[in-house]
Amino acid sequence: MKPGFWSSFHNQALMALSPETTAGIDYRNRFGIAELGTRSAGIIVRNGKAGFGAVYSHFGYSQFKRHSAGIACGLRLNEKMTAGIQADFFYGRAAGSINSMESLAFEAGIAIFPSEELTLSFHLFNPLPNEIRKSFLPTVLTAGAGYYLSSDLFTGAEIEMSVRGMLILRTGFEYDTGQNFLLRGGFSTENNSFSFGIGYILNPLSFDLSFATHQQLGITSSVSVIFRINKE
Repeated sequence: MKPGFWSSFHNQALMALSPETTAGIDYRNRFGIAELGTRSAGIIVRNGKAGFGAVYSHFGYSQFKRHSAGIACGLRLNEKMTAGIQADFFYGRAAGSINSMESLAFEAGIAIFPSEELTLSFHLFNPLPNEIRKSFLPTVLTAGAGYYLSSDLFTGAEIEMSVRGMLILRTGFEYDTGQNFLLRGGFSTENNSFSFGIGYILNPLSFDLSFATHQQLGITSSVSVIFRINKE
């Protein structure tokens, strides 16, 4: 629900709100196991009422690799609504396997702004039937709301539903300390995961560090660097 570089790729409608051209890189270390690491890179280009983006991600190691890439666009429809769409390509291969795993998918999102403080957000991933592809991809619907309790404190909650039958609730907040520091925290019912993190803005760069818990497997850490190429 909150406009931001990485959140824009979770709801492409938010790309229309990007104030500038922005690029970023991210590394996520799952449970302290290097073989489960994910490396991502992306860019968003602002052009009038639209924002265009591209993202690439690599997961795994020499014995198993999974790549994903997407191109996206977000458009401001009016003062109260934005919409966006993204096309995705997934490729995976395991050592010793003859066949690779390849899939195409689409996703789309809408963001509605009833007031300056409130945002309503809806996102649909993979609306097409799996019969048209070789590999299974779930259909996932996410709906949420975000609210600024003050100019410094943003809170949000979302619910995720998928064809796998899982129902996941996520909540979170972001607090701007006013000293270029951001404090973040959240909770997800998926694996009863708590998360927390910090951000630091040093224009034109911003740095983010976060941690998420898993009730059996431990902690996943993530670090990202975002570069603002130009300002309006």
